Amino acid sequence: MTRLSLKGRDDGILKGATVVIKDSYDIQGLGTSNGSPTWLAAHPAASQNAPAALLDAGVTITGKCIMDEMAYSLEGSNAHYGTPVNPACPDRLPGGSSSGTAAAVAAGEADLGLGGDTGGSVRVPASFCGILGIRPTHGRVDLTGSCPLAPSFDTGGWFARDPALLRKAGQVLLPPSSKRPVSLKRWLVGKDAFDIATPATSRAIYDALSPKIDGMQQLLSPPQEIDIGRGLEGGLRSWAEIFRIDQGYEAWQTHGQFIEQHRPALGPGIKERFEMASKITAAEYDEAHKRRKVVTAHMHELLGDDAVLAVPSAPGPAPLVNSSPEEISAMRSQLLPLTCIAGLAGLPQVSLPIAQVDGCPVGLGLIGPPGSDEALLALTEEIMGLLKAS
Repeated sequence: MTRLSLKGRDDGILKGATVVIKDSYDIQGLGTSNGSPTWLAAHPAASQNAPAALLDAGVTITGKCIMDEMAYSLEGSNAHYGTPVNPACPDRLPGGSSSGTAAAVAAGEADLGLGGDTGGSVRVPASFCGILGIRPTHGRVDLTGSCPLAPSFDTGGWFARDPALLRKAGQVLLPPSSKRPVSLKRWLVGKDAFDIATPATSRAIYDALSPKIDGMQQLLSPPQEIDIGRGLEGGLRSWAEIFRIDQGYEAWQTHGQFIEQHRPALGPGIKERFEMASKITAAEYDEAHKRRKVVTAHMHELLGDDAVLAVPSAPGPAPLVNSSPEEISAMRSQLLPLTCIAGLAGLPQVSLPIAQVDGCPVGLGLIGPPGSDEALLALTEEIMGLLKAS
């Protein structure tokens, strides 16, 4: 982490809070690496502060954090800058791509962390590091001064240990004009999503909620189990392929020229992913995009303006630091069907650190209708308070 001391205004609702940011966001006078030394060398120092809203709210930015290379990874390692230590389980990966930001918040080095989430890059490290994290509704958080990956998926996102602070940051980062009036009362449980997670993970989440089931039902309603992908060809697992093609095509449109011109020494996994992305045809993208529109309409109809959908944030705890490439690939294959639900449909999702497997965190994901971010953050605060009550 590059240490900073960038103080915001003397007033504001976040006065006194410390924040670390992912190194995909600009800080005036500094270079932005986007997780790549080649990117850092090829771009001038920033002329603006991307997290201006946070500074206006009174925070102090205390660091810029390591991230996965060009944000095209979910594991939390970087071949050039190293792997941040996961404070919750030091022998395991922190998750990415907002890896260093999540690790710093989990370690207590900052109160808040500003990350970014395209395919799970806030929700996954939040789950792996045992903290709160939110991917907002697509388009609600201003991304001016941040590095893109796949623009129709890219969102800002943030981490906290305290649910009240997570919600308060939303008051700063989420424009009221894009808020939707919703009342989250219908509690849906994605059976097919929990079937993708390991049995131990699903059991741990269910066991964490079971003692508080009466309180949960008072906040929401009796849970209704559903198959999220029911009625769509291929079911939920097939959605990951739609995401892979759609995201990959956009990623190459965004970064292909840079890669061909500068020939960065891309790290393991990143190199192969961009090679795959470079070969996706416009026809393949068009077909995937049509399917994405069907998924989006399906999810919007499923959630309406009153439902919250419970899914595992990740299929299990973080992989071991010394996991083989084959093990990481297998993890990613299980992970994407879970994270792509919100991504494909542009929906907000929070990850709540409510359970453990083998002594390491696993998160509960809650997905809401588009524009329901504030309601989702308020619900998160209520649920975390309920689970901590004796």
